[in-house]
Amino acid sequence: MCGIIGIASNKLVASNIIQSLKKLEYRGYDSAGIATIVNGEINEKKCAGRVENLEKMLFKNPSNGSLGIGHVRWATHGIPSKVNAHPHSSDEVSVVHNGIIENSNELKKDLEKKGYKFKSQTDTEVITNLLTDFLKDFDLVDAINKTLKTLNGSFALGIIFKKFNNIVVGARRGSPLAVGYGPEENYLGSDSYALKSMTNKITYLDDGDVCVLTNNKIDFYNSKNKKINKEILILSDDKNIAEKGEYKDFMSKEINEQNVTAKTCIKEYLDQLRKNINIYNFPINPKDIQKIVLIGCGTAYHSCITAKYWFEELTNIPIEIDIASEFRYRKIKLNKKNLYVFVSQSGETADTFAALDLCKKNKVKTCSIVNVVESSIARSSDFVLPIHAGPEIGVASTKAFIGQMLVLYILAIKISEVRKEISQSDYEKKINDLKKLPDLIKKTLNYCQDNTPIIAKDFLKAKGAMFLGRGLSFPIALEGALKLKELSYLHAEGYPAGEMKHGPLALIEEGLPVVILAPKDRYFEKTISNMQEVIARGGKVILITNESNNIISENIRFTLEIPKIDDYLTPFLMTVPLQLLAYNVASLKNCDIDKPRNLAKSVTVE
Repeated sequence: MCGIIGIASNKLVASNIIQSLKKLEYRGYDSAGIATIVNGEINEKKCAGRVENLEKMLFKNPSNGSLGIGHVRWATHGIPSKVNAHPHSSDEVSVVHNGIIENSNELKKDLEKKGYKFKSQTDTEVITNLLTDFLKDFDLVDAINKTLKTLNGSFALGIIFKKFNNIVVGARRGSPLAVGYGPEENYLGSDSYALKSMTNKITYLDDGDVCVLTNNKIDFYNSKNKKINKEILILSDDKNIAEKGEYKDFMSKEINEQNVTAKTCIKEYLDQLRKNINIYNFPINPKDIQKIVLIGCGTAYHSCITAKYWFEELTNIPIEIDIASEFRYRKIKLNKKNLYVFVSQSGETADTFAALDLCKKNKVKTCSIVNVVESSIARSSDFVLPIHAGPEIGVASTKAFIGQMLVLYILAIKISEVRKEISQSDYEKKINDLKKLPDLIKKTLNYCQDNTPIIAKDFLKAKGAMFLGRGLSFPIALEGALKLKELSYLHAEGYPAGEMKHGPLALIEEGLPVVILAPKDRYFEKTISNMQEVIARGGKVILITNESNNIISENIRFTLEIPKIDDYLTPFLMTVPLQLLAYNVASLKNCDIDKPRNLAKSVTVE
């Protein structure tokens, strides 16, 4: 959940480290730090809070040196503070770490018996002292290997040394780590986004890999300490794709890019000429699939719930959905005739990767739906379907959710067609309907931009909110509640509307905002009936529908009408007003839109 950067250069590196840390703040932002080698000594500076605080500190007291490491933190061990911020340094080494060391308590006790003192509450300081201890008796390579073998858990590490003052060492197990190549300098980073302003030549470490960087050389070693070669990837040179441009924050930009996300994704997967979907080379013949299991976390899990409805409607395949953090610990009956689909924006979500790893060890067929095709989940899967959303910087996912749902829907249609469970005419109609989606998302965006700021005011004094929907609208209600929680810190719950009378109705009281999702589908009349139950108990109803003419009730507080579209595609349009509502509530409360408290974008710890 943290971001790390390392640079080995022949010029001062502090400024580039700071700029890279700013790009990595989506991974963590409760504290920040930097360590460089200056006059043969480790020079460490760190602080609580954002990278801008560290930048101000360095402006007053510069950190020189042509080799260094930096870190932005999302707390797992110890409260956000200067002492718990990374790097963690001894007289000999300085370490930045993303991940969790699961045996840190036992290691700490052993090290304390040897006389080592611990200043912080973190698990990372164990790595610092452990490596320092091994360096007393072993050379650099053996000390690193012994340290890594002693650690249990997940980590991506950046390490610099007092004695070996021209190298940066990187190591990876479980957490992502990229290496960049530059002229007379080389780089280490949690992802390519942090390195992209300095280089477009990137290599990704695999689990167990170690790299040693100098300003003009990079050596790679695998888990058996054997020297290896790594493939160099060339990144695109679009410099504007991850900038805010005219927008106040990344989230508003990313919400407004969703029609482009949909257009790009559809263009990638649809053969316009042949009216077909370009998905081939399945890891398992769709006709032989006995079950599909959809696995994700958070917003990605909500896309899986939505897809369950599509797959069940379009195919005869039994569908299961699972939260990744639960999947790997249950006694799952894995089957080689099942397809296991893993959904993740970053492709580095630790729980999802662990669930995928369990499937790989059991040799079952896997497919990943990700936004980052170079990610760990993508590279470990039998089959990869990119969502083509482009970089998503805001911590609360918006355009990636649209992309995930879109790829899952396209996959459901294609599997149905291959299995001959959909007629050719219906197949072609669904492809034609998909082509209309980007423009309708844009239309919905334009309409809701003007209306949601007014509605948002009703949430400011509320102590909570409720989101209700049936069928395909139910998972969108869950996502709407999650967005409001993530951005505004207001308690919110999503429920199937028919479940109200079985308990949640007790929460309805005078003035409680209740968002009702009621498109004109087969659930419409039932949902409107559930809405009346809310109104009768004093709930303040915000209705989102595509059929307002057939609803007669003077007690609806606000109505948002989205365009009509095929029922299967309605979730895409329903999503937009909920995102904008959460955004505007958070804006009115002066919350940090792009970096909500306690959250990080890429969840790389369990």
